[in-house]
Amino acid sequence: MNYYEPSVELKMKLFYGGLREKERRHYAAVESLKLGHGGKQYIGRLLSISQKTLRKGIRELSDEKLLLQIPEGKQRRTGGGRKKTLISSQTH
Repeated sequence: MNYYEPSVELKMKLFYGGLREKERRHYAAVESLKLGHGGKQYIGRLLSISQKTLRKGIRELSDEKLLLQIPEGKQRRTGGGRKKTLISSQTH
């Protein structure tokens, strides 16, 4: 099952690679929604994006409240992302 020509797929991958995290989620979400049935799986494989991340992008685009929770200029909501680890400076 190929939705797009290989040359278009290549351009999509190149474009996707230049986007920031939030933009990647949203671009993949829009593309998968355009394709309808099977679109999420196809775009997930094409762009190497997890289904969980793809669903998150779709939810963010579908619910303005979720989208507004992401501060301007940021990629994630407050408190999102990897947590900092504390490294002990004590030596044994």
